[in-house]
Amino acid sequence: MIEPPVKPIEWLEESIRIIDQRQLPLCEVYLELKTASEVADAIKTMALRGAPLIGIAAAMGVALEALHNKDLEEATFKAELENTIASLRATRPTAKNLFWALERMEGVLKAAQPTEQAVADLRAEALKIYDEDLETGRRMATIGAQLIKDGSTILTHCNAGGLATSGFGTALAPMYLAHANGIRFKVYADETRPLLQGARLTAWELNKAGIDVTVICDSTAHGLLRQRRIDIVFVGADRITTSGDFANKVGTYGVALSANASGIPFYVIAPTSTIDLDLASGSEIPIEERSPEEVSVIGGTRFVPQGVKAYNPAFDVTPHNLVTGFITEKGLIDRPFATNLKRLVRS
Repeated sequence: MIEPPVKPIEWLEESIRIIDQRQLPLCEVYLELKTASEVADAIKTMALRGAPLIGIAAAMGVALEALHNKDLEEATFKAELENTIASLRATRPTAKNLFWALERMEGVLKAAQPTEQAVADLRAEALKIYDEDLETGRRMATIGAQLIKDGSTILTHCNAGGLATSGFGTALAPMYLAHANGIRFKVYADETRPLLQGARLTAWELNKAGIDVTVICDSTAHGLLRQRRIDIVFVGADRITTSGDFANKVGTYGVALSANASGIPFYVIAPTSTIDLDLASGSEIPIEERSPEEVSVIGGTRFVPQGVKAYNPAFDVTPHNLVTGFITEKGLIDRPFATNLKRLVRS
């Protein structure tokens, strides 16, 4: 089986080592995070990003904080950790994986006693979440790679690769396996404004792996789909509702509309931890709105006139009727999504 193409996060016993994704592709810089507050800041500022990865990082942040507070009396220790979990939970609102991972850590905290045992159990749970994500990536790779045919052209939006997970990725995972199996294919990567996760991160990953990748402006994708120069679309997801409506990086909805209008298969690849059975439809998904400066300033240079406002939602919602299928670690999910997603999560 293929090895993870990148290692975006690593547990170092008393700290966490991450790739600073803000610096890619120009510099491969690593940061050492020693406290939960540093982890929270890294999530907020997108030094690390991607739904599965922020869940892993948050879990490790809780484990770090437990280690640093191991000498506290039990009640004080638990109160400190509950505050830590609350602060990490408040970092970003859209990705379900963050809340899913913190719920697991919270469950361990409530069950464990004494403090020494809680420290060990929280560390073990964080590493378990990491290991599970690696296995999830392998399984999604195996399922999704079957859809990639020799000579295929794939379109992807944003970065749903190893940098967004423990190392394999979601939407990019099948590409790594297909490439390792000798399948020849081409990838178009939307640049993904405003932070250029496609141009900076997806292109960096795929090129490093030796995969044929071409970066395009976001607006170029629609013409390629209309001309049927794309065979299949793979995207990730930050939250999937019971209906199959899902949130992903802003711009995904437009890609899905064009793919649907052109008869191009559109697949969402995400772990079951992204599925939120508490939400019935996409209208209930909280959408993060980020700083207008991310739109108006690029590389320190302002491109929008002073005094002109910028609107910067980080995600949009794609309705389920535009989705061909969902690929998870448990299999390929077809319609009816409302029935099959529930069955999948509860299985």
